[in-house]
Amino acid sequence: MKVAKFGGTSLASAEQIKKVCSIVLADKSRKLIVASAPGKRHKEDTKVTDLLIALAERCLAGEAAEAALGAVVARYREIAEELGLDDEIVNVIEQDLRARMALDTGKPEMFMDALKASGEDNNAKIIARYLQSQGVNASYVNPKDAGLLVSDEHGNAQVLPESYDNLRALRDRDEIMIFPGFFGYAPSGEIVTFSRGGSDITGSILAAAIKADLYENFTDVDSVFAANPHLVESPEAIEELTYREMRELSYAGFSVFHDEALIPAFRAGIPVCIKNTNNPSAPGTMIGFERKGNGNPVVGIASADGFCSIYVSKYLMNREIGFGRRLLHILEDEGLSYEHIPSGIDDITVILKDAGLEGEKEERIVKRIREELAVDDIVVEHDLSMIMIVGEGMRHNVGTTARAAGALARAHVNLEMINQGSSEVSMMFGVKAVQEQKAVQAIYDEFFKNANIIREEAVSHVRA
Repeated sequence: MKVAKFGGTSLASAEQIKKVCSIVLADKSRKLIVASAPGKRHKEDTKVTDLLIALAERCLAGEAAEAALGAVVARYREIAEELGLDDEIVNVIEQDLRARMALDTGKPEMFMDALKASGEDNNAKIIARYLQSQGVNASYVNPKDAGLLVSDEHGNAQVLPESYDNLRALRDRDEIMIFPGFFGYAPSGEIVTFSRGGSDITGSILAAAIKADLYENFTDVDSVFAANPHLVESPEAIEELTYREMRELSYAGFSVFHDEALIPAFRAGIPVCIKNTNNPSAPGTMIGFERKGNGNPVVGIASADGFCSIYVSKYLMNREIGFGRRLLHILEDEGLSYEHIPSGIDDITVILKDAGLEGEKEERIVKRIREELAVDDIVVEHDLSMIMIVGEGMRHNVGTTARAAGALARAHVNLEMINQGSSEVSMMFGVKAVQEQKAVQAIYDEFFKNANIIREEAVSHVRA
């Protein structure tokens, strides 16, 4: 039995929904289908989730919302008509939206979650109704009825342990089940959404609960690529990844998965395959506990901007007990969390998100560090990008750091920071954001483009 999740672009229109249904029916083991809200049909289009946020904001502001409601309903009506469905399903959706709009606006987080979650919920209803119209034994599954219970943290729900026992019963149903992604229900009965990438999280939870043979995540690309195609032209496709590699790459900017999405599948040992809705015959990228090595220590390169650093220097810092704790306590007092902390014997650098450190808050933090820790020097650098190279093979390979640093030097990219975690699966370089693309390209050329040329030359030499 497989769980198959389809993203917003895969379900953006009636044409796409028909394509998805063909994929589902092509494999009898695809019994549990996770639906996202309709995404963009083209670059200038608006996602249904964004339409719903606009609707919720108007309601919360006490403004007229009929036009905003009409925009959402019109999108579903267009899909339903093109699928050959009658107005009944559209009326069901409109009534559902009006019921949500009547909820207590005095609880804005609850209200926003209820409206946002309707995107996935109502799209799942349409998909189920279309399959039924084609004579398929299919049904919409309400997450509340199925027992998907989550913590009462709006916008950041965490699955509760009892959910897995509740959801396991889905395995015994002999039909195709369409399950809306992105949200669950708190014990109080309120709708609560997961964080970004929430439909991926739903799919991962369901795969773990029913002990699926495979969790298929359908998106709009053939596979995961070794680097961002927007930064590197025609990067290599990755055939296999380990969970740890995918987690590191997702954290560092890979948009295929939210970095927390795979945790339930990982803990349950469920393999994951990333596939393309528009090219379902492509093998995709398999994610599991192990993968075959190919001689390249690096499997992928990710990058993300929007970081800053706080560099602190103090002579004999390493002998001062509690220095690091007190430094981090200052950040904690200001409501900031850190990302990385590379350090030496007399200096330490704290990497954190740029958005949290600005204006008066930055001035206050700098003053506190200077006065409370009596430091010799403190420097704040903004507009940094983090470049992460990832690969299980780096644990057994000598010279990876030298190769990466050398490639950056030849590209005239100045390094602001180098950090390697204890897992030895990833290595991170900090550079100025304006040099991010140049840095990624240089590292990609070193580990992929140049390596391929060397391999081809070696094969040619053997043949000769």
